[in-house]
Amino acid sequence: MKENRKDEDDVSFPIEQQLPNKLFIIPIGGHPIYPGIFTPLMINNAEDTKVIEEAYNGDGYIGIVMIKNEVEKPTLADLYDVGSVARIIKKINLPDGGINVFVSTIERFKIRKTISASGPMVAAVQYLDDVEDDTFEVKALTRALISEMKEVSENNPMFSEEMRLNMVNIDHPGKIADFISSILNIEKDEQQKILETLNVRARMEQVLVYIKKEQEILRVQKKIQNELNEKVEKNQREYFLREEMKSIQEELGIASDSKSSDYQKFKSKIESFKFSGEVKETVEGELEKFQLLDSHDPEYHLTRNYLDLVTSLPWNDRPLELYSLQEAAKILDSDHYGLEDVKKRILEYLSVRKFKHDGKGSVLILVGPPGVGKTSVGHSIARAMNKPFFRFSVGGEHDEAKIKGFRRTYIGSMPGQIIEGIKITKSKSPVFMIDEVDKMNASAQGDPSAALLEVLDPEQNVNFRDSYLDIPFDVSNVFFILTANSLDTIPRPLLDRAEIIEISGYIDQEKIEIARKYLIPKNLEKNGFSKKQVKFTKSALSLIATEYAREAGVRNYEKCIDKINRKLVRSLLDSWEKENPLEPLPTMADIPDGKVSSKSQGENSKEKSEVTVEQKTEAQKQAELDSKREEILNRENAKIKAAFAKKTFTIDVPEVREYLGKPIFDESQIKKADVPGTAIGLAWTSMGGDTLLLESIALPSSKGGLNLTGQMGDVMKESAQIALNWARSYASIHDIKEAKWFEENIIHLHIPEGATPKDGPSAGITMATTFLSLLKGKKIKPNLAMTGELSLTGQVLPIGGLREKTVAAKRNKIKTIIIPKANERDLEKIPDHVKEGIKFIPVSRAEEAMENVF
Repeated sequence: MKENRKDEDDVSFPIEQQLPNKLFIIPIGGHPIYPGIFTPLMINNAEDTKVIEEAYNGDGYIGIVMIKNEVEKPTLADLYDVGSVARIIKKINLPDGGINVFVSTIERFKIRKTISASGPMVAAVQYLDDVEDDTFEVKALTRALISEMKEVSENNPMFSEEMRLNMVNIDHPGKIADFISSILNIEKDEQQKILETLNVRARMEQVLVYIKKEQEILRVQKKIQNELNEKVEKNQREYFLREEMKSIQEELGIASDSKSSDYQKFKSKIESFKFSGEVKETVEGELEKFQLLDSHDPEYHLTRNYLDLVTSLPWNDRPLELYSLQEAAKILDSDHYGLEDVKKRILEYLSVRKFKHDGKGSVLILVGPPGVGKTSVGHSIARAMNKPFFRFSVGGEHDEAKIKGFRRTYIGSMPGQIIEGIKITKSKSPVFMIDEVDKMNASAQGDPSAALLEVLDPEQNVNFRDSYLDIPFDVSNVFFILTANSLDTIPRPLLDRAEIIEISGYIDQEKIEIARKYLIPKNLEKNGFSKKQVKFTKSALSLIATEYAREAGVRNYEKCIDKINRKLVRSLLDSWEKENPLEPLPTMADIPDGKVSSKSQGENSKEKSEVTVEQKTEAQKQAELDSKREEILNRENAKIKAAFAKKTFTIDVPEVREYLGKPIFDESQIKKADVPGTAIGLAWTSMGGDTLLLESIALPSSKGGLNLTGQMGDVMKESAQIALNWARSYASIHDIKEAKWFEENIIHLHIPEGATPKDGPSAGITMATTFLSLLKGKKIKPNLAMTGELSLTGQVLPIGGLREKTVAAKRNKIKTIIIPKANERDLEKIPDHVKEGIKFIPVSRAEEAMENVF
């Protein structure tokens, strides 16, 4: 048989002399095989199987080379240049068609030339001999390798006794390095480098480095294992001690631990709530689970937090409407100046709640520009009703979990703001203020506005189900107050569930009164002045309103007052410190290290006494230093207060200009339509009312048409086209321009402040006026503004936000406003002091408006 033919006993001269110059190449993955090793190879590839058969039937030699990168069908280009020549000792055919061969590796070789790059791979090779180095140093390295590997093998059960014996019995230093490298856990690229290193000394030094790394890994591994064992032993010991302690406490009749105490507390509270149905079943199930869980179980704390929430909610609270309407009216008047219509509607709302003895389904939406007092109105309503107040904002929220909470399956889950607010206020009928509902966004996490629908719907919120609580809770008695700057982005179903109350912006006179009654007293106290110490003249307050804070609200107005008071304080202290330098503050070096004490030794202390020195600690010295510094600062503050307590200060126009600097707004910013082709319109935005200056010019063109600039929305663009077509119709009827003029000129309409987006149809009448002013070459009347939607046939249609637009017109010194006839009824809702000095001209058709603008 073939196997018997290949027997090493038949070899009569050294095997190295028989090594062929051409070899069949067998590619291998994983790790290279070093010379001098007897190892099995599993061959499954059909091509490699043929190579083994051919080599086995020939001289029995093959070249084993490692693949650089794993590929499906490697060629010689995919292999390293250096490998090991091996002789096939035995071949066993496997049932699946593969071959298991046992090979004995002999010597390193390098591929010199490619004879066949693929199927089967054959190469001409050059054999590589070890380069011997200084014998003395090599012997020393040999001993070091064996010694270090003994230490590694003793601490690693993966190294067998047979491996240790083989390592000791190898007589060649290079082969010792090869053997150690083959059994260490080294990256295949590093092992290939060792295979390619012919210098024995360099090879041994490389292997010694890897042994050291292995020793370090084993050291860290052992440390981690010891720490883990200690932890397990400690936990086991603590467990047995706890069990033993429980037994002792049961014998003595002592309450066992905090878990038992929590269980009894939860149980008594749950029984007092007298739950029924689903709530009872769920809560009692959680309580039973809590009793069975070990306190070290992660589920224990989740269940405990859940039971803590359930028992903290006011399940048995009885909502009562105990408040006086007269007292409520006084609170609203004392907290807010003006807003008469708002206060009236709030009191009507509270009257119905009290008359019905039922507060279910109470939802208000306060709409208005920033800084007009929406949040403070909510505080006042809660105070007037003697109810707790809870506020949270949903502005920018895109996750419905903010409202409904997170499911308990998530780590760190918690209830939503509705249940959290009820837990904090400890009432089933608090006042909830939900700010910025117009700024919610839907996302992949859900739609918070849809979650609010369930909360605000009186048909659903009787059994509101928070995702964390997961049992129904009645929130129908909560008084919900929503705030928004605009209604445009609020979903219609949400608006249908609420009573809408609009809070308009303030005119200058209102801002002055608000400043006198509310802003100035509050800010003086904030900055350390008494209420009558600083006086603002009416001229100063008016100047702030007209040149520094023209916004609809009073937030910037308050900031201006605060800035003036801060600068006043700064100037006072600057002048004081120039004449009264601050007493030097002591440092740690000024504090003595010890204190002297004496002790009498007899009846007469003069006769004999013992004197001792007690050393101070660093903490005692620091406390003494802080005390001395505080004493100096208190004296300083007392001097300052005494010096300025009786002084009064008056803030007039010069002081305002000095402290606030150049005006933000001036007369040059008041919009004026002082050239043909311009007109002033009135607009409503989320920031309140505003005035718009519309400009148009005619440019020669062969096609004519309309060019629009100024960030106009689609609705406004359509409105501009309608206005131009109506103007062309009006011009042809009244012979203002020839028809071909529109074909020879392009009209460019622009609204300045182009960075601000603008949309809506209420500027239609203003655009038509702009076009006719351009066609006629006439300016419109001074101090005149207009608002109204224009139809294609010339009808002036109604608009919204007339009060805000009127306030904006008053700030812009407008004397005459053209409004749609249908909005004439809205004039009654505008306070007289707002309408004072303004003439309103209601029109139903555009022709009527044109008769009044020129």
